[in-house]
Amino acid sequence: MKSLPTTVSSPSFLDANLPLEVRVDDLVSRLTLPEKINQLLHENHAIPRLGVPAYNWWNEACHGVGRNGRATVFPQVIGLGATWNRALVRQVAAVIADEARAKHHAALAAGRRGQYQGLTFWTPNVNIFRDPRWGRGQETFGEDPFLTGELGTAMVAGLQGDDPRYLKTAACAKHFAVHSGPEDVRHTFDARPTPKDLHETYLPAFEKLVRSGVEAVMGAYNRVLGEPACGSRFLLVEILREKWKFAGHVVSDCGAIDDFHRHHQVTVDASASAALAVKNGCDLNCGCTYNDLLVAVSDGLITEAEIEISLRRLLSTKFRLGLFDRPERNPWSQTSPEIIDCVKHRTLSRQAATESIVLLKNNGVLPLRHSPDGILITGPTAASVGVLLGNYYGVSPRLVTLLEGITERAAEGTRVVYRAGCPLSSPMAPGVNYTFSTATENELTIAILGLDPTLEGEEGDTVASPTGGDRGMIELPPVQLDFLLELRRHAKKLILVLTGGSAIAIPEAHELCDAVLQVWYPGCEGGRALADVLFGDAAPSGKMPVTVPKRTADLPAFDDYRMRGRTYRFAAVEPLYPFGFGLSYAALSYGGLLLNRRTLGEGEELVLQTQLTNASTFAVSETVQCYVVPPRDWPNAPEATLVEFRKIAVPPRTSISCEFRLASERFHQFDTAGRRVRVPGVFGLVVGSASPGARALALGAPAPAQGEITIS
Repeated sequence: MKSLPTTVSSPSFLDANLPLEVRVDDLVSRLTLPEKINQLLHENHAIPRLGVPAYNWWNEACHGVGRNGRATVFPQVIGLGATWNRALVRQVAAVIADEARAKHHAALAAGRRGQYQGLTFWTPNVNIFRDPRWGRGQETFGEDPFLTGELGTAMVAGLQGDDPRYLKTAACAKHFAVHSGPEDVRHTFDARPTPKDLHETYLPAFEKLVRSGVEAVMGAYNRVLGEPACGSRFLLVEILREKWKFAGHVVSDCGAIDDFHRHHQVTVDASASAALAVKNGCDLNCGCTYNDLLVAVSDGLITEAEIEISLRRLLSTKFRLGLFDRPERNPWSQTSPEIIDCVKHRTLSRQAATESIVLLKNNGVLPLRHSPDGILITGPTAASVGVLLGNYYGVSPRLVTLLEGITERAAEGTRVVYRAGCPLSSPMAPGVNYTFSTATENELTIAILGLDPTLEGEEGDTVASPTGGDRGMIELPPVQLDFLLELRRHAKKLILVLTGGSAIAIPEAHELCDAVLQVWYPGCEGGRALADVLFGDAAPSGKMPVTVPKRTADLPAFDDYRMRGRTYRFAAVEPLYPFGFGLSYAALSYGGLLLNRRTLGEGEELVLQTQLTNASTFAVSETVQCYVVPPRDWPNAPEATLVEFRKIAVPPRTSISCEFRLASERFHQFDTAGRRVRVPGVFGLVVGSASPGARALALGAPAPAQGEITIS
């Protein structure tokens, strides 16, 4: 569309009443080639002659506004995944966006437009957590494509808002597409999934977010089927643009374009790498390689018109964020900084942390119905601020550690003692350890063990990790297990609280302890959330978003991207804790499964109903999960597939009816070529509180409702 005539004093791109396309075309027509190229870099310079402000695209909001001072810190994403609560995740994301707007406009008022002060947030991470050794898995919603797509969509909706004209912030689905470790070879690795695994596991969450309107997609560092992900014609053109009709912009991971020639060696130099990336649809360079587009144009590797395709996409995002409009036109420009880390937001963080806690074992010691005579709190992560934060975090001026939360909640008159107990990962030093005698003297011992962000996370941040942020072994660090074994000999009642962003294999600890809880990286109110659950002020409702194997030896090779042997869908070895598992304080039971039909034809709908009964005096929330079990003769069929879930409140001594409606397409399977196809036959149906299998029942989960449907 041609730009409208303008005056020198009032260019069309500044007229907020004009259509978006007209404004974009007008601004593009006024830029020189070097100015156009600079707009394709994450750090955009100001253009004073046009009144175009500087802007930095690089901003983080993984679980709160990141790296930009004061903010409400919510539970790390894996913890949000453990809530299985779409509405809660959307509410959390909306609060993050509110704080982002307040901080952005405060920065503008102070004349600052630097990194981490903008409105384009490179979140959510919807990679599939296919292997618990991956240190960055904590940034994801877990191992299941459906759960990840549902919660990722909720995150995007909260971040971007629902204004018909303006984005509150711009969300970004990353890292497209087949990316989940190992960290130490991410710049050189070529992920080669089978077509079935690619379309069944690695792509669905991205497709869900794209079709729901996510503004941006970030490419991955690695190659996928031989092409660098940030310059892959297959991924960025054939799938993202042509098949899914994505209309937003694509951004590279930071420094990933340089990897083309430095590590992947698919191009000869920076100008060739920049040209390849832009021509294949990577619009924004996090980095500086696109400076060499000037050389690429001169050498005939790319045209100015091809650069303008990416430029228009990026400018569209800026206009939709209101970056060129007067503040009064934007519904969020007056958001007060007083909302940042306010009581209301911290209360929401506490709720999210409480709902993320997974009760893995309880022999009756929890909840603490009376004030113990004495409590020993011990362990290397009990007093740690780092275990509240995880990675990609903001900072709150009030971070309530797990130690502080329990101490605050304990009744006056109860003796509370803290001892560090043991190191996080290094061998125990010889000498006397007073922790054990202290355990003998107290009625209750709470051991807080596990991981922290120095052991797992992204390459460069994990200063104590010898493997770039990944874990070579998924077991509890040996020094901690040895400490726990000795502690059991002295403790009267022993509760184990696990911190970390991944699965931790603890078969010995599970047998030793009276109760086991997983609290992840729970955010600024993590200590109070843990105390709420321990003392029965809230009932645990978290469910595992990942499978916990019994041992590292049960896992396939880390760098093998085939799904065989991985996650609840394809692993043949019984796990320690199943996907979807989590106990409650209530005695829950499921009734029979009622179906509206015995056979299901194409285009028809199956309605499933069951009764969930709470026979206890506790008010609880339960995530009811619906799984489909394909015919066993289908090639490489998953053991089961999550197709729907719902988190519902169940009052004491009450039965609640739960209904799911499944379209016939939900029973489609993927063939070896990666195509969704109708498969006639008998499908199993399982509705319950964990993924199907005997292990959940052995751990105390209620028996699920089960049935069959014939696909005609």
